Amino acid sequence: MYLKSLKFVDSIINAVSVLFAWAASIAIILATLLICLDVSLRNLFSFPINGVSEIVGFGIVSVVFLQIGITIRRNRLIAAEIFSNIFQKISPNFSHLLNILFFSAALLVFYFISIYFWNDFYKSYVGGEFTGAIGAFQIPTWPFKLVNSIATIVIIFEIIRIVIIHINCIFQNGIGDKKDVILQLGLLLAVISISLFLLEAPLSRPALGFIAFGGMLLLVLIGMPIGIALMFSSFAGIWLIINKFPVAFKSLGMSSATAIQSFEFGVVPLFVLMGLLLERGDVGKDAFALAVRALRWLKGGLGIATVFANAIFASITGSSLASASVFSRIAVPPMVYHGFKNRFAVGVVAGSSVLGMLIPPSILLIIYGILAEVSIGKLFIAGILPGILLSCIFGLMIFCAVKFFPNTVLEKVNPSLEIPEVEEKQNGFLQILPILFLIFLVMGGIYAGFFSPTEAGAVGAFGALLTAILRKKINFQTFKEVVFETGFITSGILFLIIASSLYTRMLALSGIPMHLTSFLQEMDLNLITFLILHILIIILLGMVLDSVSALLILLPIALPYTIAMGVDQIWFGIITVIAIELGLLTPPFGLSVFVVKASLPKDLKVSLGDIFTGSAPFVVAMLFVIAILICFPWITTILI
Repeated sequence: MYLKSLKFVDSIINAVSVLFAWAASIAIILATLLICLDVSLRNLFSFPINGVSEIVGFGIVSVVFLQIGITIRRNRLIAAEIFSNIFQKISPNFSHLLNILFFSAALLVFYFISIYFWNDFYKSYVGGEFTGAIGAFQIPTWPFKLVNSIATIVIIFEIIRIVIIHINCIFQNGIGDKKDVILQLGLLLAVISISLFLLEAPLSRPALGFIAFGGMLLLVLIGMPIGIALMFSSFAGIWLIINKFPVAFKSLGMSSATAIQSFEFGVVPLFVLMGLLLERGDVGKDAFALAVRALRWLKGGLGIATVFANAIFASITGSSLASASVFSRIAVPPMVYHGFKNRFAVGVVAGSSVLGMLIPPSILLIIYGILAEVSIGKLFIAGILPGILLSCIFGLMIFCAVKFFPNTVLEKVNPSLEIPEVEEKQNGFLQILPILFLIFLVMGGIYAGFFSPTEAGAVGAFGALLTAILRKKINFQTFKEVVFETGFITSGILFLIIASSLYTRMLALSGIPMHLTSFLQEMDLNLITFLILHILIIILLGMVLDSVSALLILLPIALPYTIAMGVDQIWFGIITVIAIELGLLTPPFGLSVFVVKASLPKDLKVSLGDIFTGSAPFVVAMLFVIAILICFPWITTILI
């Protein structure tokens, strides 16, 4: 009876979480249509719709919190799982205990957020709070805040469910052997000892800040979901630094409620939606076929075609991982069939996939623009020439490898194998023409000032939907999957940005950026030395973290120094993004490498080591491009 009651309650929570996730996904579609309508009326009839920016700004917060519940249930929170997988193998009970502690911390965080949200809703409702301008338009804010409040309650229930599951697993496994008992007791003693030390030790603000920063990194490395680790360590850090709970509570609540409450943050779900629609529309396959037909006359033309098809695909999706997944399936088999070594074929796909985060539109450039408070449109334009340069260097490297060192890349040195037979399409260019027009529309619209990056994302998403429908590449079921996946990705990224906002506030209160800037200036550290140090740290972070998390953790520390040095923030952003992309190819994490491995046909025997080795030349090429951009910074700024 007890188990049946639990299952019944769980089914209700699941149904509500799914319902909220669909509400969030539908809200993204409605925002797309509303923004497109506003852009059309404004540019064609000089008749804009009042309140679009405000609706999107308040709505994007609700979209994220509506989606978090199902994200937790389906284990889609972004986390570094290397060490957690090791713990699971060594001692399952220890792994379960870690997760109990992780989600207990999450429960505490969301409990405080829910209190703040309910108080905020009550004040908004009673006080008749609205956004807009008297005499023009007025939109009440309490409906948005009510949605946020209800969503946090569902999130709390989902977290409690996870904690109960892990507690139940420990009881089912039993107390375990001596090793299990020692590990579990050691973990509990460590948590208690650290807590007592932090409460009693007379430490300075910077010292507490560094402890909070180090604690956050440790929590991330041992498997705590990154957004929760950022929030919990930052909340605890502010509490310890200021020694006043109300300040920490208000900081947590304000970051959750207002960090992404802006029209500009709508750019994330809209470009994600655009990329997913085109990915499902076989754009990568068509781009690859076109590139092969155009470059088959070159030595190594199939490999070079993979690079440039990746560049075209990247300019549409803005995702390195999407590129890695798609081209693992469509490019590696023909490359292997026509004589390329397995290691080289997978290396080309993994290496060229990084173009997705440099060639606009890029999610990383969007996040950098938000954090650095620089124009996302200018960042997009600045990424064009470096993206083309990187593509050309990749292509030249493949050409030289096939021409001068054929034994290293080909199974059989046979010229006929270097000119592949591909499926001929008389209308190959016509197949890709709508996609090229969409790229021109989005980037040209931003460059010409017809619309902002967020509006460009909406226009691009709507255009991508029309393109997929006209090409008969999408049906209603596929569309539903795309919209739901958009919600998952959006909530994951924007929740990290919310957590990063609190983390930045903690760093500012600790004085770490100011002390670090003063320290580096006293060392008389020149810009080149700082950049080398910055790039090395980014690569190290990229070895164990995903790109977005590495960017969010490091930028709040690095930006104050670059601003004090008078560094061009657009140029610095392009270099930072390329350096972060190196992490996608470096062990042990190397996310692109893992995606390639998971996406390869099952009959193709390739190890992770083969992919890391095959992509190593591309890492060297990326370092070379970074050096070029440092020596010739005008390459990034000449088009702006």
